[in-house]
Amino acid sequence: MQSIKTNVAIIGAGPSGLLLGQLLAKQGIDNIIIERVAADYILGRIRAGILEQGLVDLLHEADVYQRMDEEGHVHDGFAISYYGKAYRIDLHELTEGKTVMCYGQTEVTRDLMAARKTSGLSTYYSSSNVTLHGIETAHPCVTFEQDGVSYKLECDYIAGCDGFHGVSRQSIPADKREEFERVYPFGWLGVLSDTPPVADELIYCKTERGFALASMRSSTRSRYYLQVPLSDKVEQWDDQRFWDELKLRLPPESAASLVTGPSIEKSIAPLRSFVCEPMQLGKLFLVGDAAHIVPPTGAKGLNLAASDVAILYRLLNKEYNENQANASQRYSELALSRVWQAERFSWWMSNMLHDFKDDAGKANNMDQKTFERFMKSELDFYLNSKAGQKVIAEQYVGLPYPEI
Repeated sequence: MQSIKTNVAIIGAGPSGLLLGQLLAKQGIDNIIIERVAADYILGRIRAGILEQGLVDLLHEADVYQRMDEEGHVHDGFAISYYGKAYRIDLHELTEGKTVMCYGQTEVTRDLMAARKTSGLSTYYSSSNVTLHGIETAHPCVTFEQDGVSYKLECDYIAGCDGFHGVSRQSIPADKREEFERVYPFGWLGVLSDTPPVADELIYCKTERGFALASMRSSTRSRYYLQVPLSDKVEQWDDQRFWDELKLRLPPESAASLVTGPSIEKSIAPLRSFVCEPMQLGKLFLVGDAAHIVPPTGAKGLNLAASDVAILYRLLNKEYNENQANASQRYSELALSRVWQAERFSWWMSNMLHDFKDDAGKANNMDQKTFERFMKSELDFYLNSKAGQKVIAEQYVGLPYPEI
């Protein structure tokens, strides 16, 4: 077995692992990334594209921002279409100048991969049998195999950035973690197409036929979603059926201007809210989807992972460069304070905008008609009140990161 050493072992080469590695390296903290799949597979994942100001700032801090600044689209607001009537949430005005950036997660990942390669930092792709050892001891390590060679990576800390199905969370004994979960009774059917977006800003649609979202990746590439039953299969939705249904859920003026075309990617994603507590045990820290999942309604998944990265990177910097022993032991407490706020907002947005049929009423211990009346009253208040719109806007652009 070949032995290697580093300060921080990072499990997972998605955007959170790559961003953490880049930020640590900028502060002289050595790190090695271990990833179970190939780089091309990671770049093939189609994910979110709305970046909070906090993540944009973090990418500038990591010196990985040039292409984002050139090709990304700053959004001053977004629309909520409520049974055909559109309400614009003016983020810039309601949050004293804050905005969000439309720039695809795949592009963020591509930029971070390129920066890591330029920096000469080590990444082991297509690794197998990744196992964490001694996470509650002073000397943890990670063993793995690559190209027939067995490795032992000795380190000070392990950052588990390997997603919901990764090995990191499962390395915390079941009796030392508590998991909270809400599985939603529908999924999102997503289509990516090389067509101009139907609008310059996102449109969230609540309709009698179910939820829809008009999003984008660039001025020539669009991303659209429809709420569908979990029993649906992608094969049931040819392109024509998708576009026909989307037109019925968009506001009339948007439906009239929609440009359609062949899909270049189509998939159905289930929705869930999930949190693991605590987000650390000993020398292991859970980051991003390894610790929490949010429904995509509030555009918080990637952004919430970024706030985990910001907290962990700053705490480790205090330990390595500011001689603050055990600073990292505050990680779970600080991260969870923001995690639950984002979980609540994503849950609220999902409740407001989706058609739950009988499920939501049962989950909230009331009959469905009563539940629908409460949700209608709630959405009426928030959309028709500047104070209500301000609450939505402040959470959409992202709450401040905790003080470190």
